[in-house]
Amino acid sequence: MKITAAVMSEVGKPLTIQQIDLAEPKANEVLVKIKATGVCHSDLNALEDATTPTPTVLGHEGAGVVEAVGPNVTCVKPGDKVALSWVPYCGTCEFCVTGAVHLCESAFGPMFDGTLLDGTTRMSQDGETIYHSSLLSTFAEYAVVPEMSCVKIPDEMPLAQASLIGCGVATGYSAAVNAAGVTPGSTVAVFGIGGVGVNAIQGARIAGASKIIACDVKAENLEIAKKFGATHTINVAEENAEEVLCSLTGGFGVQFAIDCSGNTRATESAWKGTRKGGTVVVVGAFNPEKTINLPAGGFHRLGKVLKGSFYGDAQPFRDFPIIANLYLNGKYNLDDLVLERIPLEDINKAFDGFHDSCCVNVGRSVVEFD
Repeated sequence: MKITAAVMSEVGKPLTIQQIDLAEPKANEVLVKIKATGVCHSDLNALEDATTPTPTVLGHEGAGVVEAVGPNVTCVKPGDKVALSWVPYCGTCEFCVTGAVHLCESAFGPMFDGTLLDGTTRMSQDGETIYHSSLLSTFAEYAVVPEMSCVKIPDEMPLAQASLIGCGVATGYSAAVNAAGVTPGSTVAVFGIGGVGVNAIQGARIAGASKIIACDVKAENLEIAKKFGATHTINVAEENAEEVLCSLTGGFGVQFAIDCSGNTRATESAWKGTRKGGTVVVVGAFNPEKTINLPAGGFHRLGKVLKGSFYGDAQPFRDFPIIANLYLNGKYNLDDLVLERIPLEDINKAFDGFHDSCCVNVGRSVVEFD
């Protein structure tokens, strides 16, 4: 079938709107009519990454309606509303069978190669291959995706808000609820108040934390954090975060710290501002050339946990519906994460916003179809 898509033809160049061909879904694949897709900073990373195969259709935060299913598909049927997960899992490997589906490696080879799980693509133009992004490629009217990327959501769920669940929302929420295991009445610090950080705040609020302390360098982001549940804020460019964290917690430090910043210095600060027996969860991606420096003296007596968390330890088929129902029950704020709604033709404007240091980055521009 012919579809309209935003195609990345060259690294670092604007996307171009093109007509391309999309093949039918094969076994264990689903054809989804994309209704909405968020434009994430990770899409910019892919656009500027020389290892991204081209031409490719980017986009990994999407929601839509199932149009057709390939052989063996059992999780969804035509007409179902779905939120898409960019990390499908096999269900049979060492990690999956023990419940750690977020650590399944089945998707990453194909993901880096720009294919679907079977190593082939479904998109082309004049007989030439067009590659997939994150096994989804949601910057298009339709997408063929793995069945394990399709999570059914309630019919009443608005799809602009649903499109954001599959990446930053699930990562932040799950970092608090799953990876950290925030407990009722506890104290939590969140470093890096962007699209992931505000959802870590929401996860901590839903888990029942008594104090949620937002830490960032941007005063605007800290003010926004209050809308999502932050009870206190620390501007780390002006204050010593660990000292303030201790002062807000009777001198002990917080019980949980979640670092969404991708900055190793923030992780070090989070560690120092966490009490004995506390937990520090890192979901931000570090520059691989950086190192984390933690004090060695008395390390064994602190009883602290430092944990890296991919995707917030999310289990999409469990967590996506939970988040959707929390939203529908008025307990989760997705509305304020939709910063603007744009047509596909304006997608490059959303990318331009990432280069504007004054632009609000707590949320997403959402491309809506129809």
